[in-house]
Amino acid sequence: MVELNPNNIPQHIAIIMDGNGRWAKQKGKMRIFGHKNGINAVRDAVAYARKVGVKVLTLYAFSSENWNRPEQEVSALMNLFMQALDLEVKKLHKNNIRLNILGDITGFSEKLQQKIIQAEKLTENNTALTLNIAANYGGCWDIVQAAKQLAEQVKDNQIAVSDITPELFQQHLVTKSQPQVDLLIRTSGEQRISNFLLWQLAYAELYFTDVLWPDFNESEFERAILVYQQRHRRFGGSE
Repeated sequence: MVELNPNNIPQHIAIIMDGNGRWAKQKGKMRIFGHKNGINAVRDAVAYARKVGVKVLTLYAFSSENWNRPEQEVSALMNLFMQALDLEVKKLHKNNIRLNILGDITGFSEKLQQKIIQAEKLTENNTALTLNIAANYGGCWDIVQAAKQLAEQVKDNQIAVSDITPELFQQHLVTKSQPQVDLLIRTSGEQRISNFLLWQLAYAELYFTDVLWPDFNESEFERAILVYQQRHRRFGGSE
């Protein structure tokens, strides 16, 4: 069996956790049953990422377009998010994992916003792994909010238009100084990036699997990294 090369572990892995609803439907259950079981896959993915030395793991939990889902499902997802923060944050902190919520949290209830702020504050100095949860997030929104920040700085004469570089622009995205994504994984067989980390994915390797998210386990995660390690990344250059 091929083993992972410990010297070629992706620094930043992003995952579109797709297929919870279909997984539940296959079992004759409501969609929220799939989302609840998807949390087990999140735990496994975080533990494995930490174990193999990934520095940043970004999980797409709730897009800005997901508000268009049925009200009952959205409400259940918000409750699930609240419960997960209550149950998981202390474990993350104990394992030296930093939690960041990426997205416009003002769209959430005041209670959920406070839990997010508290969780980020508790874990802000942890160093083993940075766990980004993208919630009420969209890649277009991220780029636009960065552009607005820079426009305000130009307007206030803090910077000149000529000062704006890709490096400066990146500092105004929600991921700020984090490394660009090396590997994007999407489960459930869909092959698109769905408005996720549009800037940060510029040179990411893309890996698509038919496995539904609740069934995405350590061996599936390892398989994705092994595929990544077999690719030759040229970043626009030649062989």
